[in-house]
Amino acid sequence: MSEPASPDRVSRRPVGHDDAVRAGRRWWDAQAEDYYAEHGAFLGDAELVWGPEGWTETRLGLLGEVAGLDVLEVGAGAAQGGRWAAGQGARVVSTDLSAGMLGVARRIDGGMPSAPHPSYVQCDGARLPFAAAAFDLVLTAHGVLSFVPDVEATLKEWARVLRPGGRCVFSLSHPFRWVFPDVPGQAGLTVTHSYFDRRAYVEETTAGEALYSEHHRTVGDLVRAVVGAGLHLADLVEPGWPDDADHEWGGWSRLRGELVPGTLVLVAGRPG
Repeated sequence: MSEPASPDRVSRRPVGHDDAVRAGRRWWDAQAEDYYAEHGAFLGDAELVWGPEGWTETRLGLLGEVAGLDVLEVGAGAAQGGRWAAGQGARVVSTDLSAGMLGVARRIDGGMPSAPHPSYVQCDGARLPFAAAAFDLVLTAHGVLSFVPDVEATLKEWARVLRPGGRCVFSLSHPFRWVFPDVPGQAGLTVTHSYFDRRAYVEETTAGEALYSEHHRTVGDLVRAVVGAGLHLADLVEPGWPDDADHEWGGWSRLRGELVPGTLVLVAGRPG
């Protein structure tokens, strides 16, 4: 994979869906190998880690029993979460925008020939190529929602592919983190940005081409999007910093994690 282009500047501005998808695919294709080299050991090859704090599904138990379910993992990256679900007896399809990330996933599978693993589909996680009511569970750990401009439309798409009584469980960076610089030390505890500024963070060229973008919503925005998608909100989880964790990941650290939340997990369901 080629190296990602270096941005000329950072801005806060709206980004359209197609531009966000184009930038995201190119960025993750370029970063796939380095990302796995840096974070693969922490994430585990067959573990569902909900966020950089390190909380796993095994410890949090947010999904319930998944054996025998049809599971869709969106924004799968190297499909660690999908591989975990397959290991629990689920039938799993893991999707990602990036061919590079799915290439890493397939390589991991090749090193675990006797272990169950997902099927793979490369697609936009906000525009899914699946029939309605095809899955019992949709899940993602920090996938898709931070990288698309229209959270409401994305959640409606996830709800569309859920069967009645199905569940949708997803994590993303906690919206409150957006007020701080992405620094794990003391400087990362000073508010520098408005929580209510919903403009995207964009790394771009001088010509205005987006090379990377992330999109911010408040907690209230996310709750309203869940309800607007026809789902019911069963739980909203803000995991604290684990007592046994002293690592750093970007802006996450024990210093910050014991004071402010870093990850938000929403557990929702489609009425049966």
